[in-house]
Amino acid sequence: MSIPRVIIAGLNGGSGKTIVSLGLCRAWTRVGRNVKPFKKGPDYIDARWLALATGNPATNLDPYLVSAQVMRSLFVTAGKGYDGAVIEGNRGLYDGKDVTGSCSTAEVARQLDTPVVLVMNCTKMTRTAAALVGGMAAFEPDLNLAGVVLNQTANERHRGVLRAAIEQYTDVPVLGALPRMRSNPIPERHMGLWSDTEMHDSRSPLDAVADFLCDNADVERIWQIARQVPAADSALIPDLWDMLPADAAAGPVRIGYVRDAALWFYYEENLEALRRAGAELVELTLLDDAPWPELHGLYLGGGFPETLAERLSANIAARARVKSLSEAGMPVYAECGGFMYLGRTLRYGGVEYPMADVFPVCTTVHERPQGLGYVEARVVEDNPFHATGTRVRGHEFHYSRAVAYEGESVRHAFRMERGEGMGEDADGMIVRNTFAGYTHLFAPGEPHWAVNFVRAAARYRDAEAD
Repeated sequence: MSIPRVIIAGLNGGSGKTIVSLGLCRAWTRVGRNVKPFKKGPDYIDARWLALATGNPATNLDPYLVSAQVMRSLFVTAGKGYDGAVIEGNRGLYDGKDVTGSCSTAEVARQLDTPVVLVMNCTKMTRTAAALVGGMAAFEPDLNLAGVVLNQTANERHRGVLRAAIEQYTDVPVLGALPRMRSNPIPERHMGLWSDTEMHDSRSPLDAVADFLCDNADVERIWQIARQVPAADSALIPDLWDMLPADAAAGPVRIGYVRDAALWFYYEENLEALRRAGAELVELTLLDDAPWPELHGLYLGGGFPETLAERLSANIAARARVKSLSEAGMPVYAECGGFMYLGRTLRYGGVEYPMADVFPVCTTVHERPQGLGYVEARVVEDNPFHATGTRVRGHEFHYSRAVAYEGESVRHAFRMERGEGMGEDADGMIVRNTFAGYTHLFAPGEPHWAVNFVRAAARYRDAEAD
């Protein structure tokens, strides 16, 4: 794991770590470094922007979703061949899922032996900043807090007082002091940053963020910090894919996955796990009526179907196609936004739009989150993807809630032990060989999923051939 690397962490959510992470990725990339981006925690949107900033796919790291051994293997496997890595943290540095801070950004830093640069919002703060930095440095003594970037500073006098206080009372170097941005180059919405698919020129705001960081922080000093990581023999850490099961004997099968402006929340590791299990993947869209090739399985990821509900609804041919494939017994797996598409209707902004009608439910988008955070579920109903009795870990982030139409009944495969799901301790709606829920899973942490998906696709292929 001797790849140069740094974690950009925050004092709390909204500290500015995403701006610093994007700016650093873009700045290092512009001077010719081949940067590998990582995002701590379950996230699609920030990861997408990190990938755009570097031109390289982003990889998620989460100690809740995978074991420490798998996470180290994932980091080494994904980081091979790159000049350096930027890991964007999430929430506050020490914030985890419990009082001990398990699954925190700090835990990732320790497991990967990575220096941390802390981003701190300094609005209406001077000497107190030194107390906060000193406390953060001493809170867990085995953590390498290598520097701090001050954000939301008012003027030169404010920046001078902050620097002087931190330098006098702590040993943590100040690596930058960012003035208040007049406007965020990357606008935000209810689920975080806008996606790049919704902006006409997504490179321009990233260059603006990089310029902003270069003007107000020492990006080269941060590079030197990233290089000062302990040497480790990566050969002793197994390749991720050698650790996970594969069953290419069931292949070849062709699995389609929808990736368009409506549905694009996919972990690349999920797609690669399907390939390793024997699937040929075909990228599809629900936004036009172009014919699809012969398929043996269908994967519908998450996204923003509500913002494109009118177009999705107007594409009657695609809706009918998906419904007929489900009715024919094809294995279909849908997560969150994909589940919303499989409902009978989707209600957004006071308008109800017809969807694929695979499940007799209406999903309504609300103003506040209806499910947010880590998920753990026990499988209680047979389905092609998860064996009964299995415990599955994942995450959820949804503003919609699904309600069955009066007189209709639905079945759920998941009994929730942590998280909201569809409410009443249930998630994972099933009908025939179709599974859909609000739970997003990460294939390296649930290695059975891809193998079972490919096996189900092979059974469907063989049945169709008879």
